[in-house]
Amino acid sequence: MAIFKVEGGTRLHGSVTPQGAKNEALQILSATLLTSERVVLHNVPQILDVLQLIELLECMGVEVERLGGDSYAFRAANVNLDYLQSDDYHKRCRRLRGSVMMIGPLLARFGVGYIPKPGGDKIGRRRLDTHFLGFQKLGATFNFDQAEEFFSVEAKRLKGCYMLLDEASVTGTANIVMAAVLAEGTTTIYNAACEPYLQQLCKMLNRMGAKISGIASNLLTIEGVSELGGTEHTMLPDMIEVGSFIGMAAMTQSELTIKNVSYENLGIIPAQFARLGIQFEQRGDDIYIPQQDHYSIESFIDGSIMTIADAPWPGLTPDLLSIFLVVATQAKGTVLIHQKMFESRLFFVDKLIDMGAQIILCDPHRTTVIGHDHRIRLRAAKMTSPDIRAGVALLIAAMSAEGTSIIQNIEQIDRGYKDIDVRLNALGAKITRLEE
Repeated sequence: MAIFKVEGGTRLHGSVTPQGAKNEALQILSATLLTSERVVLHNVPQILDVLQLIELLECMGVEVERLGGDSYAFRAANVNLDYLQSDDYHKRCRRLRGSVMMIGPLLARFGVGYIPKPGGDKIGRRRLDTHFLGFQKLGATFNFDQAEEFFSVEAKRLKGCYMLLDEASVTGTANIVMAAVLAEGTTTIYNAACEPYLQQLCKMLNRMGAKISGIASNLLTIEGVSELGGTEHTMLPDMIEVGSFIGMAAMTQSELTIKNVSYENLGIIPAQFARLGIQFEQRGDDIYIPQQDHYSIESFIDGSIMTIADAPWPGLTPDLLSIFLVVATQAKGTVLIHQKMFESRLFFVDKLIDMGAQIILCDPHRTTVIGHDHRIRLRAAKMTSPDIRAGVALLIAAMSAEGTSIIQNIEQIDRGYKDIDVRLNALGAKITRLEE
């Protein structure tokens, strides 16, 4: 097992470019199953979760061609449906949360979709009901083998309908959209997710011949078509990496430029960092963060303590709350971090408390952070990465701490951030990857 040895207290300087968006890539890669024609994808992030999904598609019979750099071509002309019943398929899916995104395309094109209970981060319950309720409304039959933890959906022909989603699930919306594009008739999805990555998926499907309207709203209308063709698509930069770098620059008191961020697709993220007192400038499509010795948390107009909470788009993505939390430990002032969507995502704060952070864990969803204002540095520690985002938050804490920290289970970080140690060391960090 690999670990990070992190020497804290070094400042970063220079520029960094975010990778392609992980959450978009998992949807877009799954959508290549909707056509037998060639689909070319650019800015595909070279991270563990994405590479595992590409390998899974290859095992299913999809032709995959590496075009160079971060570009790939896919052709799903000869998908082996028998492989979906194999032990190898089950094993690969169980370790990859993104595998659930293949069910909609498989159901739409081949009339069947099989998937074992997928793996991924241990951040609390992440139910799949929205996905399967949507498939059932389109006319599919659903079965769950509880003993084997195996899901299956089947339909000779999907038929469009009206549906009101029980929650604005991003992956649920994407999965249902991919099923509905080949359904007979018109499908209307209300309370649909409208994240930029979902918008990207819908735009790509329309270029393939789908008829989706209402993109960027929570009301999608999909006129079913008989088949889809090939296309070419470029992934957005990863907004979670952008947010991670903003927080990292503030926490380590560094001057940093984040290149090509697709600023118009960052939504509320920059404004929320400004609420913590972090200064930055938009320079074209780049974000420049000057060196700051101090940053002060705002309060509400009535003087009450600032609250930063996650919410469906255009609210703040829950994937960044771990970053906001760790950055607040060195701010001036107090903030309440409210993680509404996952009940286990705040349980890494005990490690920050061990490092000297002033944090009160109120309950599984809320924590109060009293910042040190950079007057007291965190202490180095030995810790374990519980999930992708908490892992990077702990890495940021270690980079700002006094002394040398050890972070175990860094495979979790590698699932979402490509060569993060190499990229940060190029900016002046002192991170060593070792085998334990």
